[in-house]
Amino acid sequence: MTILSIDTSGKTASVALTKDGALLGETSIVTRLTHSQVILPMVQRLLNDCETDINDIDCIAAANGPGSYTGLRIGIGAVKGMCLGNPALKCAGVSTLLALAYNVSAFEGYVYTALKARNTICYFAAFEAKCGRITRLHDDCLMEAAEIAALISQNGGSAMLIGDYAQELKAKFADNDKVHTAPAADSIARASSVCMAVENDPALITLPASLGVSYLQPTKAQKDRAHAEEK
Repeated sequence: MTILSIDTSGKTASVALTKDGALLGETSIVTRLTHSQVILPMVQRLLNDCETDINDIDCIAAANGPGSYTGLRIGIGAVKGMCLGNPALKCAGVSTLLALAYNVSAFEGYVYTALKARNTICYFAAFEAKCGRITRLHDDCLMEAAEIAALISQNGGSAMLIGDYAQELKAKFADNDKVHTAPAADSIARASSVCMAVENDPALITLPASLGVSYLQPTKAQKDRAHAEEK
């Protein structure tokens, strides 16, 4: 299966192309431009560099959250647009937290992904990494940092912390040499990890009409609407 993937969930814009699990090409950049300005040109350059046509693609995958509200909408919208123009194309949505876990799939042990949501509340999920595969242990959710630390302590064993809240969590385990933080190069969004997730779990593949965003908390528009309805 040939998979084209994009990740626009955060500050990094990333695109990747894999074929039967082998990485053909990947580009990741941190840019001040909006993802809507850079992501489709990045896709076109990658396909050109890999001498691949959109008709050679079997599935287009995107990180579908949690993350930047605007970035996620741009990514999901781009995937739906490409699929609408090519009815044979399949698509897939991959949790941002799952994709981050695949960044460190070579690690053996527990992987905890934590992204800042607000104050000390994180977007959180837990996984086990073994023999290059990632198994989910805890659904994506919003969780207080203190609760995450308690869960890590309860599980014990070797642990890898990844995400932009990893350093804060590591501070709670400063004297525990079994709790590690992912290297900076593995902590950014990588579209190739989105591809890996789909390769290992074809159940993520869905129809374009069913592809949506998982915010995990209300958007500003939803909050404003709820507030207006209360008046």
